[in-house]
Amino acid sequence: MSQVSHPSTGSEANLLPLVVEPEQLNAHLDDPQLLIIDVPINPDSYGEGHVPGAIFLDFRFLMRGEGPVPNDVPDVEALSRLFSALGLTRDTHVVAYDDEGGGWAARLLWTLELIGHTRYSYLNGGIHAWRGAGMPQSTEPSAPTPSDYRAEILNPDTLISADDIKEKLGNPGFAIWDARSAGEYRGEAGNNRHLGHIPGAVNMDWLNAMDRHRDLRIRDYAELITELQAIGLTPEMEIATHCQSHHRSSFTWLVGKALGFNMRGYAGSWNDWGNRNDTPIEK
Repeated sequence: MSQVSHPSTGSEANLLPLVVEPEQLNAHLDDPQLLIIDVPINPDSYGEGHVPGAIFLDFRFLMRGEGPVPNDVPDVEALSRLFSALGLTRDTHVVAYDDEGGGWAARLLWTLELIGHTRYSYLNGGIHAWRGAGMPQSTEPSAPTPSDYRAEILNPDTLISADDIKEKLGNPGFAIWDARSAGEYRGEAGNNRHLGHIPGAVNMDWLNAMDRHRDLRIRDYAELITELQAIGLTPEMEIATHCQSHHRSSFTWLVGKALGFNMRGYAGSWNDWGNRNDTPIEK
């Protein structure tokens, strides 16, 4: 499986590639620049066994948590507190993983990209792949060393808003990857005021980008590119991706990035689009 290089904000090349395998990470566990963050959907997963030295992050801190769109991006003050508590510095290389195939880990990496911290990697397959490869595990919690990190939105194009999407609808160079289930896309499932999908959006469920036979690693890149091109998503397009809360679609953002696509994440997702009265909807 080919890897795509990932730019660094620092003068040195990145410590690890964007998508890292368990064996690669295991060889770097003692590197002082590494900050390994476990973002499980099941909070018991961390205590049952994590990558040695990994710190625990409650995924709820990656969302605003209040207001009409609680899944939106936290403000910069909240992000500064979060990344200071995690011990992030400009030189840190973050490796994120979770216990569900990449959703919350990717939301963390997408947030790092948004604030201009591009020294990061995803542990392919997360804790399932780590355990499946027979790598060492720890059940002892690791405490971060707090830092004084000042977050700024340095890469605003990582994000796309509802208004941006509405302006771009019908543009042949723009596409929307809806990462929800087929039932949500068709308007047969969901709890929003309005059900359906954004006009022109194409649907590939985020789960279809995972290889169930390889501990939920990202599927073969060539196969994914072929399938995405077949539904109208190509590397030269500007692609917005969303789900219900930009959790599943953070993973599709990461997958697209690994494939060399030009990806943007709609943080509001259907929780925003489907609860407004000024957004066009198809079923």
